[in-house]
Amino acid sequence: MHNLDVYHKTVVEMEKAGVDPEYLQGWQGGFLINPRREEQRVNDAYNAGYEDGSEGVTDNFKSWVK
Repeated sequence: MHNLDVYHKTVVEMEKAGVDPEYLQGWQGGFLINPRREEQRVNDAYNAGYEDGSEGVTDNFKSWVK
């Protein structure tokens, strides 16, 4: 399990930066090792977030800021 302090810090940083909500939701799901969404509910932003979150990557979100 990943460090929840890192989780909270990263989520706050992403929210303040105005990251795409789909990326944020994907990142949260991946970081917390939740199952992926159903195929019809995923998109590029969600998939990128899920991959980064599952790998514990905390700095790739900048390209998903709206």
